[in-house]
Amino acid sequence: MRQVFRGAFIVWVVLRHGLDELVLSSFQHPGIRLLGRIVSIGRNLDTPRGQRLREALERLGPIFVKFGQVLSTRRDLMPPDIADELAKLQDRVPPFPSEVAVATIERAFGKPLDEVFSQFDRVPVASASIAQVHFATLRSGQHAGREVAVKVLRPAMGTVIDKDLSLMRLMAGWVERLSADGKRLKPREVVAEFDKYLHDELDLLREAANAAQLRRNMAGLDLVLIPEMVWDYCRTEVMVMERMHGVPINRVDELRRRGVNIAKLAQDGVTIFFTQVFRDGFFHADMHPGNIQVSTDPATFGRYISLDFGIVGTLTEFDKEYLAQNFTAFFRRDYKRVAELHIESGWVPPQTRVDELESAIRAVCEPYFDRPLKDISLGMVLMRLFQTSRRFQVEIQPQLVLLQKTLLNIEGLGRELDPDLDLWATAKPFLEKWMVDQIGPKRLWEQLKAEAPQYAKLLPALPRLFHDYLQHRPNDLRRELDALMAEQRRTNRLLQAIVYGGVGFLLGLIVTQVLVRVRLW
Repeated sequence: MRQVFRGAFIVWVVLRHGLDELVLSSFQHPGIRLLGRIVSIGRNLDTPRGQRLREALERLGPIFVKFGQVLSTRRDLMPPDIADELAKLQDRVPPFPSEVAVATIERAFGKPLDEVFSQFDRVPVASASIAQVHFATLRSGQHAGREVAVKVLRPAMGTVIDKDLSLMRLMAGWVERLSADGKRLKPREVVAEFDKYLHDELDLLREAANAAQLRRNMAGLDLVLIPEMVWDYCRTEVMVMERMHGVPINRVDELRRRGVNIAKLAQDGVTIFFTQVFRDGFFHADMHPGNIQVSTDPATFGRYISLDFGIVGTLTEFDKEYLAQNFTAFFRRDYKRVAELHIESGWVPPQTRVDELESAIRAVCEPYFDRPLKDISLGMVLMRLFQTSRRFQVEIQPQLVLLQKTLLNIEGLGRELDPDLDLWATAKPFLEKWMVDQIGPKRLWEQLKAEAPQYAKLLPALPRLFHDYLQHRPNDLRRELDALMAEQRRTNRLLQAIVYGGVGFLLGLIVTQVLVRVRLW
């Protein structure tokens, strides 16, 4: 029943905000339009459609807000008025009362706010779907006087997310049972992936750990800054981190006025993304403009600043190698290799003809090469690939859903910064170098060094281990060995009998021939 009520509430919000103009515009039956007007009697449609869409998503909760955040980066797909309004979802979701934030902080630390911070801005500097951020200054301890950012979780978020995910699981079950593509699309597994990542966002200690890992990974790249976590003040509901000074990356005009090289910034973004994905297999998976700034500090001027680490993606070594080979073959326009990789990985049925799949992939991808990013819609490419995948029964890989989402974020970000950026030319050298590093002698030497401590412990112990094995081998193994020896002895006796019998037979033939010749003579 909860799903029914939630579904009814979603329909009511859609109608109340006049979104039936968008959602039901393709339905010509007058009864549907009449029903929409009856249910939403008294609604006011004076506000612009983009504002109404944003307010509806905010009313429906965090999952829908995140959906709006992704759409806001796709200005090639959205009308400008809607894209501008959805961009406000990135860091301007209506905040919850500061009294609630203070109460959460005091409950988390078990002491009054004034004992923790010498200064605390009660007006949040940013407010998102899951939490909001306040600037503050620490009062005491080794961090006394340090400027920090305090992230506070929204109250009762777990209950809201559980309701929406329950409805999504129900709908995914319907899709899997009723749709011809249900099994291939794996909707329940995809929902399970989002379930995991959304619940991870509700634990700010986990987010702090994600930030610390990314900070270590990116330390030597000198392209991106990750705030340091103040671990003494990190809890499940509250996270305290180093305060960063930067300009939001979507304020391109202001960045130009400050002297930031926008073209280099766009290229650096691609490098950061591919480094996190293919070198580390651990990447920031919520890279919308609200979570990315550019440093204005003279010591780090022009570098990226990453914020909000509630959602990170991980890839196994198999996933990384498979994706890198696909990208490399794609950038070389080796569509046959792309088709072979799909078959080798089991993503398509083994009986699929390589030449047919190769031809289909070429037809999708070839028109988009040698074009600047402004002339390429990755959304259109993905849509055409999706249509092709239906024909060849390609199975959706749930573990790659976050990577696909992040790739869309990167494209939207690159489109805002430098529409003339050649995404393919920027990424190709990186991936080719990565592939060489993976299979070259340097990689082999690194693997040997990593395993050396284990070998050093094992080699001196081998004689003792072998002696112990021989002395204390299991009884069943001893019985098998005894049976084997007995069988060997029987085989030896049989061979001896055959040999002796054969020799005796030959001697008999010789004696017989001699006697016959003597008698004839």
